[in-house]
Amino acid sequence: MSSGRHETMNTRRCVGGFSPVWVCAGVATMLAGCGSPLGSSDRDLGNRPPPERLRNIDRFPTEQYVKPPAPPSEAKVDDPSKAARDKFAAMPEIPMTIEEARASALAHNLDLKVSLLNPTITQESVTAEEAAFEAVFTTRALWQETDAATIPPFPGGHDRLYSVTPGVSIPLRTGGSASVNLPITRDENPASALNPAWTTDLDFSISQPLLRGAGREVNATAITIAAYNQQISEAQTKLAVIGQIAAIDRAYWRLYQARRDLDVRQQQYDLAQAQLEKAQRLVNSGKRAEIEVVRAQSGVADRLDGIIVAQNAVLRQQREFKRLMNLPGLEVDNTSRLVTKTDPRPVEYLFNAQALSASAEQSRMEMMELELRLLADSASIKFNKDQILPQLDLSASYAIKGLGDSWDSSRRMMQRNEFNDWSIGATLSMPLGNEAAQSRYRQSVLTRIQRIGSRESRKQTIKQEVYDAVDSIEAGWQRILATRQATILSTRALQAEQRQFEVGNSTSTNVLDAAARLAEAQLNEILAVTDYEVTQVNLAVATGTLLGAEKIRWEPSKP
Repeated sequence: MSSGRHETMNTRRCVGGFSPVWVCAGVATMLAGCGSPLGSSDRDLGNRPPPERLRNIDRFPTEQYVKPPAPPSEAKVDDPSKAARDKFAAMPEIPMTIEEARASALAHNLDLKVSLLNPTITQESVTAEEAAFEAVFTTRALWQETDAATIPPFPGGHDRLYSVTPGVSIPLRTGGSASVNLPITRDENPASALNPAWTTDLDFSISQPLLRGAGREVNATAITIAAYNQQISEAQTKLAVIGQIAAIDRAYWRLYQARRDLDVRQQQYDLAQAQLEKAQRLVNSGKRAEIEVVRAQSGVADRLDGIIVAQNAVLRQQREFKRLMNLPGLEVDNTSRLVTKTDPRPVEYLFNAQALSASAEQSRMEMMELELRLLADSASIKFNKDQILPQLDLSASYAIKGLGDSWDSSRRMMQRNEFNDWSIGATLSMPLGNEAAQSRYRQSVLTRIQRIGSRESRKQTIKQEVYDAVDSIEAGWQRILATRQATILSTRALQAEQRQFEVGNSTSTNVLDAAARLAEAQLNEILAVTDYEVTQVNLAVATGTLLGAEKIRWEPSKP
């Protein structure tokens, strides 16, 4: 009797050589390495930059960039006209046609590369929603020992249980779920008639909602909405492609305008310089007063300021153009000078604004996006309407039992199917007020009504954009004719003033004023021509198409 008690006490102190003291020590060591589970830690906040980088605002040190004055012995007067006119002479020229610019933008534009990733990202959302119906393999392992406290100690109070339960859980697209499990256990108990006792069971179970959440359409709502969102992303990407090509076209013509403006400014400078030389000769010969030279010098200085401003405008437009193209070797900081090789060829157009407006409603990706969102709203309405129904679930199970003194014997009994259990039941539940589900349903209906209003508003906006673009093209053609006529007349007026000056009936001021009016007429003509080209681009964008480019097909980026 005493030896049995001694054996029981030893079993309680150390079961299988595994002491609870060591378990507690291991848990304490793990918690110490991970920090306190109850307190906060700076590591939880991540690797953050120091607060000074976010809160301190430094002063820009302009004094570091001040050009030091030259020594008096080396000081000299800079010729601003030479510096301004020679600024572009040292830059290597790179010719560029508008077709080459479009191709470069399609291949290298960074904003376009970013947009092309969006459909790929949203496609992963569709894949993730589809994966919700993947079967799941599960395994549960358990080691359990119980030691009942009895006085006097009872050997049967100590029980040791080992179990492993592999299984497969299968979500059903109709809303239910099915599972197959194979629990295997080994139970060691001295008081049991079968020690050890092995059990091997095969369990089948299925659960299916009959009202709320029933049916393939309702349970595929998340997939449906994700698929609509993926197509919305493609519509937005197509819109981005159109926008980037239109942007490169506009930038090309604005660069053309800036370069032509600079040519006019340089031409005006040459005219002013020629007038100065002519006035100087006449003054030297005694035919004109000294004031004519001063007037001519003032005109030269004014034209030089115009050259400097026009050169800066060219540099700004070049950087914008280079950024949009993003051509390797021709980055924004590249000093090469772009030369536009495609010249505008303005012709008169006769557009049917009503027909173009109707076509734009079918082609514009904004309308496609709204239609897809309305389809997604319809799917949400059906789902939320389904959620108002009561919850009625049908469940059934069937189990085949196996028992033996070894795993092999319990498995053979299970295969003979001598003992089995089954059950079938139903569960009904419903909130008494059900206000939450009804509110979500009403919200989804109102959202769709709101989006329908947005669609009609967008139609009006598209129609306005098309009509505005058509009117701008018609007005642009008239502007081209008017500015060409003004340029011709201003040229004649300048030539007349130059002849009058040579015979002594005019002054340098009158000649320079006539040259300034000619320059203004030339700049207006250049602006009218480039605006005409840009307006054609705007009309193409308003109709959801591209101007001057063959059919373009884009594919989502797959890094």
